[in-house]
Amino acid sequence: MDVLSKTSQPINEINMDIAAVKRRLSMVEDLAETLANVDLLTGPDVKMRLKAKSMAIKFGYMDENDVFVPPKEVLLYLVRMGSFNSSPKILNEDSQDDDVSLPKNISRNELLQYCHKRPYGQLMVKRAFKKARRSAVKNGEDAENLGIKVKKLNAVTEVCSDYTTSPQNLRVLQWNILSQALGKSNDNFVKCPYEALDWNHRRYLIVEEIVEYCPDIICLQEVDHFNFLKHVLGTQGYMGMFFPKPDSPCFYIHDNNGPDGCAIFYRSDKFDLLKADTRILEMWTIQSNQVALLMTLKLKETGEEICVATTHLKAKHSALLATLRNEQGKDLLEFLKQSCEGRPLILCGDFNAEPVEPVYNTVLQSKLNFASAYAECNRDKNDRIPSADREPPYTTWKVREEGEVCHTIDYVFYTKSKFEVEAVLEFPSGEEIGNGRVPSMSYPSDHFSLVCDFKIRTNSDTSIE
Repeated sequence: MDVLSKTSQPINEINMDIAAVKRRLSMVEDLAETLANVDLLTGPDVKMRLKAKSMAIKFGYMDENDVFVPPKEVLLYLVRMGSFNSSPKILNEDSQDDDVSLPKNISRNELLQYCHKRPYGQLMVKRAFKKARRSAVKNGEDAENLGIKVKKLNAVTEVCSDYTTSPQNLRVLQWNILSQALGKSNDNFVKCPYEALDWNHRRYLIVEEIVEYCPDIICLQEVDHFNFLKHVLGTQGYMGMFFPKPDSPCFYIHDNNGPDGCAIFYRSDKFDLLKADTRILEMWTIQSNQVALLMTLKLKETGEEICVATTHLKAKHSALLATLRNEQGKDLLEFLKQSCEGRPLILCGDFNAEPVEPVYNTVLQSKLNFASAYAECNRDKNDRIPSADREPPYTTWKVREEGEVCHTIDYVFYTKSKFEVEAVLEFPSGEEIGNGRVPSMSYPSDHFSLVCDFKIRTNSDTSIE
């Protein structure tokens, strides 16, 4: 009743219809609920919560598409949500891995053996590749039994040992590796053993997961130990770049190793880096705390140019935050369009959005001609099932105080006129993961890696659909 009395005057003044009033009130209520719960993320600061509630009552405006735009004060609060608390910033540098020293010429097998010597010696969760259904049918294989066939014949190590990079093929790994500072201090994994979050244990599990699959391109989020990855992956011929969040929540955690952000690595024997572009994503022209990183790469053998990008959108769930993610997605797409200049593109990231959220369709319906790799892998030639219904059931599976969180929020999108999905790495079953879910002693992140094999289409390829 208090909200209605405060809003009746501006509603009358701008002569809004009843439907618009209901939409606006719904957004305000959702805004109030979201802001009132901010203290769950940032500490029990009662004054901040009361201030947030009062801000929620201040209306924004309806844009040209009849979408409610929150007031600027609220946006400035929300885009930094997760970093606000009573602690000052602790601006540490990325130096916690200065003890790591590996020979530059260490082989892949030697590096994997080195990773196996980590403190607690648990075996990694092993996974198999699954060929795309359309690719299987085209090659005369039994699509129904293909997943079983691949699992039976190809242990992970065998698959990776057999994989050789070529100008016509591309293997991409996408992974939110879990920030060490956030995972240990903020994320509250109630069934994760304390030892599993020890960085001396986790760092070699992370390396093993990446190196095991021999990717040509690696896209990572929540990276707060870039120098470690740069050093270790450098021994395998990778070069990379890191772009941090402007106000990373890691800054507010004791013993942090600097900000978290996004990183891309690529095989220096396969690609030349032509340029790199970065973007702090905006919502209604206001900079957020989320970023995007893009590289333009040239295949050394063919001279062909492609783009690869990675991002990590706003976390947490509510209708308002879904709207904010969609605005970030729109800004991301505009950035990609301008930076890629018509080149084929692979976009990887933790979008923090299930396939039912607006940003998923915003990406797929954009003029960049995107498809989702895992959804396309499960599609037959004449399949009319929506892309969202073909995504995997989960890319993250964790246990927090509020219960199990199991959903799909990570994706690999690609220009479907230029790339064809040949295979993807399957996700482990609940039984294989274990009751404690992830992270665990055998897996270092609360997100699973996504690995996709692409064929690069040539001009003579007539199989484009």
